[in-house]
Amino acid sequence: MSLLVVGSVAIDNVQTPTARRDNLLGGSATHFSYAASFFTSVRLVGVVGEDWPAQHTRMLQDRGIDTSGLTQVAGGETFTWTGRYEPNMNDRETLDVQLNVFGTFDPELPADYREAQYVFLANGVPAVQRKVLSQTTQRKLAVADTMDLWITTQRDDLNALMNDLDGLVLNDSEAKLLTGTENLVAAGHAVREMGPRFVIIKKGEHGAMFFSEHETYVMPAYPTPKVIDPTGAGDSFAGGMMGYLTEQDRFDPETLKTAMAYGVLVASFNVEGFGLERLQEITRDDIEKRMRDYRQMLSF
Repeated sequence: MSLLVVGSVAIDNVQTPTARRDNLLGGSATHFSYAASFFTSVRLVGVVGEDWPAQHTRMLQDRGIDTSGLTQVAGGETFTWTGRYEPNMNDRETLDVQLNVFGTFDPELPADYREAQYVFLANGVPAVQRKVLSQTTQRKLAVADTMDLWITTQRDDLNALMNDLDGLVLNDSEAKLLTGTENLVAAGHAVREMGPRFVIIKKGEHGAMFFSEHETYVMPAYPTPKVIDPTGAGDSFAGGMMGYLTEQDRFDPETLKTAMAYGVLVASFNVEGFGLERLQEITRDDIEKRMRDYRQMLSF
């Protein structure tokens, strides 16, 4: 069973209160893919420029990620993001964004990718996300991420997309913006009523909230004392969750809750290093050990 992800592949330049790292492998689809690869095989669709370092592709391939859907545009430049985190490591300022080849990203899925049963639409233009979804022919579960930019500038396209989704993932400020309410419980249910069967609201260091017709619950974050770089934490959360669901090949309520826990744990590793550096150091056994600790932490 394989998992298809479509979204941004980028070069990140990250500044924190204590350090700066440039030319990191970043992007929503990249963080998602690497996190999901601990659980299942992943097919990645994205676009990069001629400046894209070949070692980045090799790093993904070494994790068993299928990069045949990663297009390199001759003469183009790769999507680049530069940001600075505040001392609380939750708030950040985007210093520069160069969409470059990602600005005209309009993917056509390879023939074998169209048969994917588990699909994740990483953050991107809603109309493009919907076009990608229309190309999949055998999907069992389709989940998407979004952001405040699309909520404010492409609301109609986002509304149309939500009618085609099984699940939507967004953060707390985006949920409030989308629904016009400050109460996250009310916001979660309101988003679900817009179309998705379930909604997950990411709350950063406070974990995540789940909403379906019959269930509402909160998964707390794993207590991580060393936060080095939060970039990609939300994408890693989604990757861990979707990777586990694909591995299990089911998404009943109990499996969904366990999948969210795995998402929380993979994200907790992600923030312990710049870019994907920490995830490169761990194995599935490390995740399972943290899962045992997490289960013990939540039992009373």
